[in-house]
Amino acid sequence: MKYTNRLQAVILLVSLFVIPILGHGECGTGNWKACKGKPWVDGERMETPLGSRWWPNPLWGAGDEAGSTNWYTKPEVVLRALAQVKEGKVYRLGQEYSHEMPLFGNRSFALRIPSAPTHGPLGANNAVYHDEFLATEISQVGTQFDGLGHAGVQTGAAGDKVNMRWYNGFTAQEINSAYGLLKLGAEKLHPIVARGILLDITGAKGEEFLGPGYVITMDDVRAALRWQGMEGFEFLPGDAVLFRTGWEKFWVVDNERYNGGEPGIGMGVARWVAEIKAGVTGADNWGVEVIPHPDPACVGCVHTFLQVRHGIVNQENLTLAALARDKVYVFLYLFTPVPIRGATGSIGSPIAIR
Repeated sequence: MKYTNRLQAVILLVSLFVIPILGHGECGTGNWKACKGKPWVDGERMETPLGSRWWPNPLWGAGDEAGSTNWYTKPEVVLRALAQVKEGKVYRLGQEYSHEMPLFGNRSFALRIPSAPTHGPLGANNAVYHDEFLATEISQVGTQFDGLGHAGVQTGAAGDKVNMRWYNGFTAQEINSAYGLLKLGAEKLHPIVARGILLDITGAKGEEFLGPGYVITMDDVRAALRWQGMEGFEFLPGDAVLFRTGWEKFWVVDNERYNGGEPGIGMGVARWVAEIKAGVTGADNWGVEVIPHPDPACVGCVHTFLQVRHGIVNQENLTLAALARDKVYVFLYLFTPVPIRGATGSIGSPIAIR
């Protein structure tokens, strides 16, 4: 009993004196309570590193696992998307998958054809055929789609899985499994049939590409809309908003440069994306958001704000040059996340139809 009283006394001293002191220190890893007022923080209470708790989701409710893809269960959103098709021209927005493509960190991509051919000849017609064996982090290479089990936030002590949370407040303890996510897997996402809008930030600035660390701001968004003849355009819930930075120029050509940083959206644009209730964000770079962020305390704060707090899914490593060349700024955007049970996202090739 004496030990318990001493322990309680220590806890009381820490809560009264140590935590308040830390709270007035510099915003950073291990001291997220000092980040109050930062652009990625919402609310007046620092209950989490993102400010106020973000669950249950105010749009889709407690327990939802589909996030912004819920928009594509609504007929009016789908019909709005289909109404954009005027000419029937199709654009492939996905990059080619190969072992040569830039890969983030230690991710890998290896394809093999077992034997050549794999089987045959069979029957009197001597049929032969090939199979392939693919070894890769299938959801997070190439043109990749971030599902809602990808980005999360540690809200408690490092490694505390009870206080490590994803979209809608799901914890690591609830969703982690060696054989795929138990919650928020790619199979829970709906097929995407969206009105797509391209914001050609690069074209509006008269540049071939933007530099790494360039922050796309709301001024850039408005300038792009004016340049595209879309000033006053009304964005609607469920729209897919794609940002062209020109960064795809270095895909395979200079992978070190491609992976070394990138231009992308900052928190001002991220907040606008949430306000218009976008269904998808995407860009021709590997993270959509600016890297490195001008504030070193932000590491993937656009990801955590849009995906974790708002449940807005994200498409990376797109090829947008053809759309920009043809001045196609509004179109039908189609993508079906591959329903691999427990996956963090999806491989695949989205398309645009004008």
